[in-house]
Amino acid sequence: MSATQVLSQLASFMSTGGIKVVDLTRTLDADTPILQLPEEMGWGKSKPFQKEEISRYNELGPFWYWNNFECGEHTGTHFDAPVHWVTGKDYGNNTTDTLPVEQFIAPCVVIDAVEESKANADFLVDVDFLKRWEVANGPIPSRAWVLYRTDWSKKESEKEYLNVSDDGGHTPGWSPGAVKFLVSERDVIGVGVETVGTDAGQAPMQDPMFPCHNVMHGANKCGLASLCNLDQLPATGALIIAAPLKIKEGSGSPLRVLALVPTT
Repeated sequence: MSATQVLSQLASFMSTGGIKVVDLTRTLDADTPILQLPEEMGWGKSKPFQKEEISRYNELGPFWYWNNFECGEHTGTHFDAPVHWVTGKDYGNNTTDTLPVEQFIAPCVVIDAVEESKANADFLVDVDFLKRWEVANGPIPSRAWVLYRTDWSKKESEKEYLNVSDDGGHTPGWSPGAVKFLVSERDVIGVGVETVGTDAGQAPMQDPMFPCHNVMHGANKCGLASLCNLDQLPATGALIIAAPLKIKEGSGSPLRVLALVPTT
């Protein structure tokens, strides 16, 4: 089958319901939770999302409605480019405006750790967990996104979602070994999570610190954070579209992540 026929068949399946589109994106508004870094370390802070109306069919613009908005690059459902972390700073084409666009459309697999995360907010996916998943579902393919389902996006309040205590955040994530395995043994494009960032809440205490950022970006890989609706995706067989805004020298950006899912 030619590439033209494949695209034609894809369009046909989408128009007839053979493929559904699932939105994996949280709505971006003033209540969108943002990553909270340890106050005692004196690190800079990301601005929360703010929207300012310019005009709405009034004397400031009688026929049009539009807004200004302001937020950090890593707000809401967002993309992490390799340049986001110091370990990824020296790669070429490592920013949101220079990354190869081919990797914005790719197959994905979904690692289900809902029950484990429910029982333990600090649960970490390790290599053994990934290998058990592969026994049931097949090898994680090269150049795929690995999405980590926890149903964390269903938390109803910001307090529950961020789950911060005196000793920092408590949200599920990855063991350093699992990240190294996905990078070196499976050559993934990157990972996606439902939590506010790609690393676990206790990532500052891991070795290395923030292993997903440190190792994943250090291998010129990417990340997706604050996803939702992963419960609507199969373990394998879906395709996702995750294209960040083309910000010059951008370290990341909010984005709309869509999944194409076969209905049969």
